[in-house]
Amino acid sequence: MLEFSVEDMTCTDCASTIIEAIKSVAPDASVEVDLKDRLVRVDSEAAAEDIEAAIEEVGYTPVTAPPEDY
Repeated sequence: MLEFSVEDMTCTDCASTIIEAIKSVAPDASVEVDLKDRLVRVDSEAAAEDIEAAIEEVGYTPVTAPPEDY
């Protein structure tokens, strides 16, 4: 699963725009948005670079979050 920190995602409209952008490059992706922590989690076979570029194309600044230690 990929995780991006998107600090400039501030509302549900932002989240919807980002989800739509991700789905445009990865139609089968499972996308979870955490507005409180400004995180976007994506479970997809698409390349991280493609997903990151799609988010940037709609005006947001994704930063790949480091993997969590379990």
